[in-house]
Amino acid sequence: MKNILVLDDDITLGLMLKTWLTKKSFAVHTAISVANAKKVIEQFKPDLVISDLRLPDDSGISFLKWMKSVYPEVIFIMMTGYADVQTAVESIRSGAYDYIAKPLNPEELLKKMNAAASVVKKEKEAKASRKTKTEDNVFENGYVKGQSLEYKRVYEYVELVAPTNLAVFIKGNSGVGKEHIARMVHDKSKRASGPFVPVDCGVMSRELSASDFFGHIKGSFTGAISNKKGHFTEAHGGTLFLDEIGNLSSDVQMQLLRVLQEKKIKPVGASKEEDVDVRIVVATNEDMEQSIASGKFRSDLYHRLNEFLIKMPPLEECTDDIALFAHHFLAKANQEIDKNVIGFDEETLECLKTYHWPGNIRELRNVVFRLVLVSQTPTITVDLLSDNIPEIYDYYQKRQ
Repeated sequence: MKNILVLDDDITLGLMLKTWLTKKSFAVHTAISVANAKKVIEQFKPDLVISDLRLPDDSGISFLKWMKSVYPEVIFIMMTGYADVQTAVESIRSGAYDYIAKPLNPEELLKKMNAAASVVKKEKEAKASRKTKTEDNVFENGYVKGQSLEYKRVYEYVELVAPTNLAVFIKGNSGVGKEHIARMVHDKSKRASGPFVPVDCGVMSRELSASDFFGHIKGSFTGAISNKKGHFTEAHGGTLFLDEIGNLSSDVQMQLLRVLQEKKIKPVGASKEEDVDVRIVVATNEDMEQSIASGKFRSDLYHRLNEFLIKMPPLEECTDDIALFAHHFLAKANQEIDKNVIGFDEETLECLKTYHWPGNIRELRNVVFRLVLVSQTPTITVDLLSDNIPEIYDYYQKRQ
């Protein structure tokens, strides 16, 4: 940290700080207004800005918020002769590293600068370490690899079943990442070079499901204005992933059972059958035993689909992975939202680890993306969490 900008309309103070800091081997520029400071920042690219709270053309807080939105990596120290706790809190919440009151003590300022430099260095090292650790655990499809015993067991099952042609049944609550595991099975199989076709059975129309699965011939029914390939044809030579399998109607269940037995499909309106070579992976969050007992789902189809079962653990049972997943989603959020948030403070991570996560990994992802979006500081603090997602903070407080 060598380049410094001092922003203060007190020209004498600015000159004094410049002279003193230059003797300490810093490269120092000064500005007397926000407009002037913005030009200097653009040209000079300082590592640290020391700014007065009260300025002739804007407030120091407003300037701080602008700077953190445009140059989030620059360290900011606020100084003012109107020292009060409220201003200090507002400055730090807005992204300032620290706060110093006038009349200024240069030695005290230097201590704060050195402390800021030390913290930033540690954050960069920690970020690099997390990045390396996360990259070591990221699959090609962009998902992070959990390290808990529960997830390791899931990955062992994937490695075991992927090279076979067994139908895989993935069971787990909503949001646990069932499609991610289905893609892993495909990517590690002998069919990896073939297509992976995901189908959400929960949104399929009962009237058009046969056409969606098996295709149709032009003119076979009203609206069939051209030939259409079905999901089985699209997945030929690869993997067909059927999510929310429990929502299929009874007639489609019967047709699906026949396809699995005969390995042939007959498009709607066609006179001939077609051979298909497809591996089936299915998933659901329903109690299939209950669905079978109530007559909603065929037991023979269930056993045909359930040649190998993988149970996905809920996130609350994998607390050791929550920090890993959170940092992974933070990195993705930074990239997608164009932010530069470094990480979470310790209490925020404790809140995340304590929460029960009814929406599982999907909910964690959404929470992290929201926190990154609203964050104005390099680190996501527990105050930001409590202000924006109070249910997580309140849950944590009740557990203390």
